[in-house]
Amino acid sequence: MAGRMISGAAALAELVRAAGETAEPGVHRVLPVAPELSGLLPGRGLRRGSTVSVATGRSQPAGGGTSLLLALLSEASRTGSWCAVVGVPALGAIAAAESGIVLDRLALVPNPGPEWPTVVAALIDGVDVVVVAVPGGVSPSIASRLVARARQRGCVLVPFGPWDGADVTLQVTEGRWDGLGPGRGRLRRREVTVLARGRGAAARPREATMWLPGVTVRPFTLPPTPTTSDHRPDQTDLPSVPEPAPELPQQPPAATATARPVPAATSRPKRRARPATVWSASGPVARERLSVV
Repeated sequence: MAGRMISGAAALAELVRAAGETAEPGVHRVLPVAPELSGLLPGRGLRRGSTVSVATGRSQPAGGGTSLLLALLSEASRTGSWCAVVGVPALGAIAAAESGIVLDRLALVPNPGPEWPTVVAALIDGVDVVVVAVPGGVSPSIASRLVARARQRGCVLVPFGPWDGADVTLQVTEGRWDGLGPGRGRLRRREVTVLARGRGAAARPREATMWLPGVTVRPFTLPPTPTTSDHRPDQTDLPSVPEPAPELPQQPPAATATARPVPAATSRPKRRARPATVWSASGPVARERLSVV
């Protein structure tokens, strides 16, 4: 009888596991993230029941916390997970959509009021990822209760700001804007360095450099600048362009004739006929001789 009780207790113990452990090994217990962020998180994703904090404010002097937060949620939202953001009134829906978050599965609570722990606890019961931004410091008792509730419900709790006891904390340490030229241009994207540190599997700090916003989009690479070497493209790949007609030598400009008045034709005066004197026997006889002009 005692042997049966011991064997029954051992079989029951095999059915009992910690809330953070998976009953079945599989990817359904880990929500996907962008490839650039996967190397910073244990399990290469957002493990259900974990707490992943995103530093902001004074603890993140380089800025970029909001873009990092949206990048962290984008892949999970795209694959069907529900997300909720509590206490971030400056978060815009357009920015969330441009980052890849599906607005049909996004709940926004801009101003939860003084009862924000109750609001967060209610969202943890039915939402996959819950982001909470506390205006001030959070007491350790409230933080521990919310962490325990997220672990029990299989929700990923993402504190946006200072939070003690998070499994992983992501922080932007450096940033460089791209898109501005000398005196002109537009801010298009930002190259940031993200530092991940935590406890347990994330005790060893890790860093990664990526583009924000839209880390899933690879940056466009400009073609190399052509050099003066003899490396020329194949003539068969170039479009056929008609050869230009040969240039004819330029003729010297024709001399411009200046119109001069033509003098009027003057007729020569006719010579008067001189009388020719013919002498005859009877006397002199006058005969007219004409001169042809």
